[in-house]
Amino acid sequence: MIYSTGSHTKFYHRLHVVWTTKYRYKVMRGEMRERIREIIIQTCQELGVHIEKGVLSTDHVHMFISVPPQIALSKVMMRIKGRSSYKIQREFPELRKRYWGQRFWARGFFSTTSGNVTDAVILQYLELHSKREPTGVSR
Repeated sequence: MIYSTGSHTKFYHRLHVVWTTKYRYKVMRGEMRERIREIIIQTCQELGVHIEKGVLSTDHVHMFISVPPQIALSKVMMRIKGRSSYKIQREFPELRKRYWGQRFWARGFFSTTSGNVTDAVILQYLELHSKREPTGVSR
């Protein structure tokens, strides 16, 4: 196991998160998919969140991430989903026909820690999922 250290603590918050596009529309393709990937990576770097592995499907995102303890997962997800939704809708105006309420992502997200299911199992699942989807999120 690799532990990240702070000035007074050692931490190891690894989470598997999943979220979907609103109405599960399969719109993440081509240039839009690459741009969403870039925005997610940039946002995670700014927050100090490390992406262990990630996969973009056409209608949802899977990520296995390591989050510093001073940042709540809800804040991380709010920043990722909010920033990517705003930028994608601005850069791809054709989405306005589908997402008239200015919401690109569905409400909420799924998350679980790697406890009952080990890190290796989560990474294996994401690896198998990425073989079906050509572009992952990881760096």
